[in-house]
Amino acid sequence: MELYLLIIETNEGLEAAIEIARCSGRIDAMFFGGVDMAAELRCKNTFESLIYARSRVVHASAAAGLDAIDVPFLDLDDPDGMRKEAEKVRDLGFSGKGSVHPKQIAALNEVFTPSDHQISRARRIIAKFEEADTGLVVIDGKLIEKPVLRDMYRVVEIADRMEV
Repeated sequence: MELYLLIIETNEGLEAAIEIARCSGRIDAMFFGGVDMAAELRCKNTFESLIYARSRVVHASAAAGLDAIDVPFLDLDDPDGMRKEAEKVRDLGFSGKGSVHPKQIAALNEVFTPSDHQISRARRIIAKFEEADTGLVVIDGKLIEKPVLRDMYRVVEIADRMEV
């Protein structure tokens, strides 16, 4: 399977991120080149320093229906730091994070792969919406509106690819 990525690593690219994300129907994901971006901005290559740039990449990716992949974590001797940063970018909206060494892959897969609980919840929400045929449902005492379905379908799609 071929994967087509767009890399955003400059200020100019960041300013045009939405147009770049929508430039072709053949693109699968946008990749955030944080090392190059930090060098261009003359800032530290940290989560906090690059939060605006990361957010722009996530927003542009979402607007075009693409996955967003974050820059690899370069400190190979800090697996806890890598995991924490991966969790932060996942929570920001990234679909994955690059790796520079095979020893990073297992932890990244754990962070970006939906849990069994998330998968069963997604399937339950989808079934409830299909059964109700309305714009909102109540599940476990929480009001869930139809736009949430997009994320639930994404979780189930990942689970199906994993054959879970």
